[in-house]
Amino acid sequence: MSIDLGLLGAHLRDHEVSPDRAAELEDAGYGTLWLDASPPADLTQVERLLDATTGLAVGTSVVNVWTADAATVAASYRRIAARHPDRFLLGVGIGHREVDTGYASPYDKLASYVDTLTAAGVPADRVVLAALGPKMLRLARDRTAGTVPCMITTEHTRRARAALGAGKLVLPGHFALLDTDVERARATARSAPPGTALAVTNYVANLRRLGFTDDDFAGHGSDRLIDALVLHGSPATVVAGVRAHLDAGADHVGIYPLGDDPIGTLRRVAEAVAEARVVR
Repeated sequence: MSIDLGLLGAHLRDHEVSPDRAAELEDAGYGTLWLDASPPADLTQVERLLDATTGLAVGTSVVNVWTADAATVAASYRRIAARHPDRFLLGVGIGHREVDTGYASPYDKLASYVDTLTAAGVPADRVVLAALGPKMLRLARDRTAGTVPCMITTEHTRRARAALGAGKLVLPGHFALLDTDVERARATARSAPPGTALAVTNYVANLRRLGFTDDDFAGHGSDRLIDALVLHGSPATVVAGVRAHLDAGADHVGIYPLGDDPIGTLRRVAEAVAEARVVR
């Protein structure tokens, strides 16, 4: 892997990011900007973000196999990689049965999608999968550069590293909310992802594997679950969470900012990580 992803990644949705904000995050010390949700197959936003920066890597988290044609995505990858070599990582995911029409046989669909990308000239070491369960993690290990999972805990990072082994990328994303009022922070989290994402089957199935139960999924998440999914409190809390993922085997940690000022949150997190001299 010759792409330098850096220690920290910033996860943002299309409406939260712009070329100017990408440049700001690069200046703040982020190695990668992850374009979240389901970007369209032409990946023009990825190209704009790379055009506006000099060394920042950009990844998709993730391209949805049900909504983005694989051949079009492969052509978009080749176009972007030609202009910005070693700066684009293609994250691919299986979507959700609750929202994606025709959702069926997720493993076979994702494996076939990877086949199409490979046949169309996308190198395996430029693709990562949003793999949660053991079967998808094995697919990520055997066919791609690794995994970029979300809605996970540090225990999932430990299991992902064990499943993928050395030499593969484990790139977890974790929610962060800079609010030292515990009850208010939990309420914020429950009214946004991750609380609202507990209606999604594959997230809940993965959390069950990690030891959570029906009691944890009630009411948009128990305190125990919300505290595991969201680093809330001071910037030092986020630093501790980044360290925990690295200690569990992560190569890089992406931050999903919650709250009214996502860019401000990301800047403060980067400053705190730099001040704490967190290293891989």
